[in-house]
Amino acid sequence: MERTSEVEGTVRNILEEETLKWVFVGGKGGVGKTTCSSIISVLLSQVRSSVLIISTDPAHNLSDAFQQKFTHTPILVNGFTNLYAMEVDPVAEQENPSGSDGMEKWFSELAGAIPGIDEAMSFAEMLKLVQTLDYSVIVFDTAPTGHTLRLLQFPSVLEKGLAKMMSLKSKFGGLLNQMTRMFGMGDDFGDDAILGRLEGMKDVIEQVNQQFKDPDMTTFVCVCIPEFLSLYETERLVQQLAKFEIETHNIIINQVIHDEEDVESKLLQARMKMQQKYLNQFYELYDDFHITKLPLLPEEVTGVEALKAFSKHFKTPYQPSCSTDPEERLERRVLGLKQQLSEAEEQLAIIRKEKA
Repeated sequence: MERTSEVEGTVRNILEEETLKWVFVGGKGGVGKTTCSSIISVLLSQVRSSVLIISTDPAHNLSDAFQQKFTHTPILVNGFTNLYAMEVDPVAEQENPSGSDGMEKWFSELAGAIPGIDEAMSFAEMLKLVQTLDYSVIVFDTAPTGHTLRLLQFPSVLEKGLAKMMSLKSKFGGLLNQMTRMFGMGDDFGDDAILGRLEGMKDVIEQVNQQFKDPDMTTFVCVCIPEFLSLYETERLVQQLAKFEIETHNIIINQVIHDEEDVESKLLQARMKMQQKYLNQFYELYDDFHITKLPLLPEEVTGVEALKAFSKHFKTPYQPSCSTDPEERLERRVLGLKQQLSEAEEQLAIIRKEKA
């Protein structure tokens, strides 16, 4: 089943949407999310004034994709003038807060009493930092689906958590004031200081929550492979995104085996047949989505040049190099077999030399 529209089959709709502020890239583990998010950020850097890509996956692969070390603060990507990258871990950030005394420590300990709010508060602090830096668009390379869904719940978790914290403050504010004066802790823990911090956090969260639900400002790109579990996970993700009111109209199907001349392996042919079954299901389920198919490659896509080279398949649908001429197909097959024979002979020679 092929698409006829020029727009469908690419991510051009994301590149052309000038109002987009947040682009999330997510899906099942091991489907190529980091490669796809990296390439999307590279393409956006060609049409936007400044781009920031953030990895929220604890198993950071962003540094591997660009072959450059990134940290929890934005760093300019080598070879670019407007593309920045950073790697953050909400759990680690919360376990090691930048300010380990005073108000920061008190908030950290209080947050621990409310399930889920520890990661949420760290995420809020990160968003607060990102907003002050004023990037044109921010791309999130997210953790596998379960973690991503929790991350997208953070705004609502925070709103509930902060409401609970403010309720506690109203109940015990007088006692807290007496304790702070008794121990000479100063005004940092006074009613006004705590209330100001809570309300400031709440304002940031409400603003971000509003932006996440605005289809003109936020979109989610689902990355998957043409297999049953990935199809199931994508369907679950799309349903949850709809529940969170987050727009998604792009699916990237990675590692597709195309019917090319050199596909002579029975295993590859069987995999190709299986993949086609699930590709058809993707098109039936998501007929109004932009579905981008990416080919399975014999090597990894790492480094800026490799990312740039592979990015062409995000803007123009991949076309397999098939030939309808039987003679040409046979010539290519013979050439491929000769190459395999040559490689086998070299390996055999090495083994014989080692035994001698």
